Amino acid sequence: MVENRPISQILTHVVLILGIVFLGFPVWMALVASTHPGEALAQSPIPMWFGDQGVANYTQLLTEGSPAVGGVALSTMLMNSLLMALGITFGKIAISLLSAYAIVYFRFPFRMLFFWLIFITLMLPVEVRILPTYDVVASLGMLNSYSGLIIPLIASATATFLFRQFFLTIPDELVEAARIDRAGPIRFFWDILLPLSKTNIAALFIILFIYGWNQYLWPFLITTDQDLYTIVMGIQRMVNVGEGLPIWHLTMGTAILAMLPPVLVVLAMQRLFVKGLVESEK
Repeated sequence: MVENRPISQILTHVVLILGIVFLGFPVWMALVASTHPGEALAQSPIPMWFGDQGVANYTQLLTEGSPAVGGVALSTMLMNSLLMALGITFGKIAISLLSAYAIVYFRFPFRMLFFWLIFITLMLPVEVRILPTYDVVASLGMLNSYSGLIIPLIASATATFLFRQFFLTIPDELVEAARIDRAGPIRFFWDILLPLSKTNIAALFIILFIYGWNQYLWPFLITTDQDLYTIVMGIQRMVNVGEGLPIWHLTMGTAILAMLPPVLVVLAMQRLFVKGLVESEK
């Protein structure tokens, strides 16, 4: 039995408050900086409260963009990042579900060999195989295209492994009952496995969406068209301006806008995400 001591509660709350302040202060400063004109951030002390240029700054970013990225509107970059993140997420989940389903419920030659070959790819991140992947994408004429941004990143050994482990926990009696009801492989997958996997899918959706949203190296390599810039590429170009000084109020506004979609996804699916991670009874 855990004793309810006032001192331990006070210490717990103090630690939590300090953690919130430590993590939230940079976000607060970025939000405040995005509402001031550029010259206000070059003065000392830096403003700690909101200014009166927030609407103008965000309107400029969403419609005209920043000079550091060639005047590409942030609305375009946000849409590119959203399409890329959703494409990678749905692609990884779909392929991982089907591959795990085939490995667990079908008997074919070298079944486990194929599984271990998939699993071994965990040791080969994008950075390791980036040159051959780029060569294949270039040979297929997929540079400067959404297909080039998405398709090379939709395979996921981690998701395949997690779905395989979950499918192995499903009782054999459920499979036999489906056979008695004359449910074919597609119906068993669609009507039984998918509903049972919804919490796992939700947890993976959040992780994979953030993974796709934060991609920088791959889009940077295969994209030269400004209309295909992602929001992470935009932030990098705003910060690295050579010998000049970054336009900090626009850069901070871009960072805030880039943070919103992942935060909204986490908030919308938080309950399913936690349930998918900690749920033990299937």
